[in-house]
Amino acid sequence: MPSQVKFPKRFLWGAAISAHQTEGGNHNQWSVWELENAKSLAAQAIYQYGDLSNWADIKPEATNPQNYVSGDASGHFRQYKQDIALAKKLNMNALRFSVEWSRIEPHEGRWDATAINHYKAYVNELRKNDIEPILTLFHFTLPIWFTKRGGFEKRSNSRYFERFAEKILQELGQDITYVITINEPEVYVAESYFEGRWPPAKQSKLLGIRVLNNLAVSHKRVAKMIHGMNRRYKVSVAKNSCYVYAGDDAKLSIMSAAILQYLQDDYFIKKIRRSCDFLGVNYYFSDRVYGYRIHNPDTNVSDMGFDMHPGDLEHVLERLWHKYKLPIMITENGCADASDKKRQWWLTQSVAAIQRVLTAGVDVRGYLHWSLLDNVEWDKGRWPRFGLIAVNYDTMERTLRPSAKRYGVFLKKVRGDHG
Repeated sequence: MPSQVKFPKRFLWGAAISAHQTEGGNHNQWSVWELENAKSLAAQAIYQYGDLSNWADIKPEATNPQNYVSGDASGHFRQYKQDIALAKKLNMNALRFSVEWSRIEPHEGRWDATAINHYKAYVNELRKNDIEPILTLFHFTLPIWFTKRGGFEKRSNSRYFERFAEKILQELGQDITYVITINEPEVYVAESYFEGRWPPAKQSKLLGIRVLNNLAVSHKRVAKMIHGMNRRYKVSVAKNSCYVYAGDDAKLSIMSAAILQYLQDDYFIKKIRRSCDFLGVNYYFSDRVYGYRIHNPDTNVSDMGFDMHPGDLEHVLERLWHKYKLPIMITENGCADASDKKRQWWLTQSVAAIQRVLTAGVDVRGYLHWSLLDNVEWDKGRWPRFGLIAVNYDTMERTLRPSAKRYGVFLKKVRGDHG
């Protein structure tokens, strides 16, 4: 991996996970939805994924209803000390994780002391291993009582999210600096309200836009509250971004790409930029536009069929920096690659892109690879393998993939004396 450019001394190198995808044993709106939809998701798998080149490999899992039930997930709730030790072994100095609201407040207004103590011990374990904890408050999962109240469909419900955030910062705050309020707001809205594929599985553009706007309001209220507690906290969102570009010189293609880029990034960021201390950026793919349609080359795709252009991270970072002048942390970046044949290339290209923008003066503060562990990939289940660490779901055994070992060697070198 490239390392000619000297990275800032305090640069954060690590990985990211989310609670529901890794912990196991959660009871929230997602776990209920999984049980209700597992059979239909398995039956639809051939129509959803049958044209993927790796269909023969994923078919046994993708057509099995149990694949879509998170259950024990990756066993991270019980095995977090082992997983953190592996992150330390890989020379990481940062880990992004989420706190599961449904554990902390399983019933409205009733805090679970055992769950709170678990996350206290979790953060303490990170600190003991010199790993910076990067806290996420909302990563797609919600308490059932909150969704029965209408979830983020009602702006007045943001007070419950604010109350949860305040409780978490009161309990964990002395060991926390970085807080991500909301993960990928547009993805949540698109999948849950535009397409209706995720819970609450409603198809309404109008309702989806309302939820998106309410998420922006919720972020701003929580950010104001957190900054009021202590200005040392650094608050942002994890903003899903992609590089949208015209595939030809046609005016329609250029205009469509500009509109799609605005909707992808700027509509939401403009609402929340003044309440952010930095900008969290999740990058997985680019979109090529011809006319008013997205038509990607698809010459090199991930196991999920994503057209892979890791080097385009450079364009994403440059655009966001020049437009908003906020320091940037890459809060997710990775590829589904069960064979581990492309992950090393992805990492190398991503790091090279960061080096190029650092040289150009872009203020990048960290890189967090998705994901530390293999995990349950929402409505797709266990077959997409994003982990630097492979998980045997039968035994919960952990194995460092070759790409992870190479990443660890690179981190040891690049962090140098301050590692």
